[in-house]
Amino acid sequence: MLAVTLLVPLIGAIVLLESPIEPQYLSFPEPPLMSGALEPNFKLRQAERLFEGQLIGPESMANIGGVLYTGTADGKIVKIEDGKMHTLATLGRPPCGTQKDEPNCGRPLGIRASQNRTLFVADAYLGIFEVNPFTGEVEELVSTQSPVNGKRLSFVNDLDVTRDGRKIYFTDSSSKWQRRDYAYLFMEGINDGRLLEYDTLTKEVTVLMDDLRFPNGVQLSPNEDFVLVAELTMARIRRCYVSGLNKGGLDLFVENLPGFPDNIRSSSSGGYWVAMSAVRPNPGFSMHDFLSQKPWIKKIIFKLLSQETLMKFVPKYSLVVELHDTGVCKRSFHDPHGVVATYVSEAHEQDGYLYLGSFRSPFLCRLNLNEV
Repeated sequence: MLAVTLLVPLIGAIVLLESPIEPQYLSFPEPPLMSGALEPNFKLRQAERLFEGQLIGPESMANIGGVLYTGTADGKIVKIEDGKMHTLATLGRPPCGTQKDEPNCGRPLGIRASQNRTLFVADAYLGIFEVNPFTGEVEELVSTQSPVNGKRLSFVNDLDVTRDGRKIYFTDSSSKWQRRDYAYLFMEGINDGRLLEYDTLTKEVTVLMDDLRFPNGVQLSPNEDFVLVAELTMARIRRCYVSGLNKGGLDLFVENLPGFPDNIRSSSSGGYWVAMSAVRPNPGFSMHDFLSQKPWIKKIIFKLLSQETLMKFVPKYSLVVELHDTGVCKRSFHDPHGVVATYVSEAHEQDGYLYLGSFRSPFLCRLNLNEV
């Protein structure tokens, strides 16, 4: 009788409630073995936390000389110099501080410094901006209010800029979901993301790649002949040739990663750092891989659980890998259970240190590469 009393309302909810997502059927190969260069370790636990409780969600970083810049969850561009931090600029308008406020407040994600000592920022809700790193003056370059090829920019994510400052390459993770609904986007698996190019002279935006599933991290090659794009939902990195003999060509740079890639940044060895805030353990159990061919279960999950509740069930496991320029894994740094470094979104190398950004943790981490 007790079982019936509990089950009837549950079954009724499953049948009658609408799911907020329409999950796609996806297929993945078995995740790579966590061995060799991917052997689990505790190296990320050697990192130190900086400005704990003062920086909320410093997702991405850039530096000009010894000055570090990052964006925070309350819509600020922050400048860190000589161990002190202060607000350089804000892109949106208050109130700020909650996910409900994000569309008006703004949410700076990707940030880059160009060779002419200016900052470029991708704001998830507002678009692409140029920010003077000394005065804080802000100029809007691309507005999310202007559709591109008939599709709106709903989730501007990361960017990179050519050395001459002429071209900006950036991702729009979805034309349907906003940043505050990233769990819906990830679990639905919809292929409505794009890689775009903005020409600072002509002011034109061009679509270079479409049909991407949650594209986020962007990185130009050292020769600026191709752009790497992390495709988070598919645990892979795509490549788009933007100059040279292969211009216009598309291929896979690396597939079947051991986790879900976020931002990509250059390493001093000529390769690339890739940050991952969740992994596909092997040996072990990957919930995402398990559910990928069971969209009906995903529907039920979101009928019963909120995004925030679901996030509590995602195992904390931070992983940073360094890839050779061929895409082969060179080495990896782990923090099983996210004891020190949690929800890692970017690994930014500077002067022998690896600065670890996070899309939700209230701190930066800094890892001394000479000690690992």
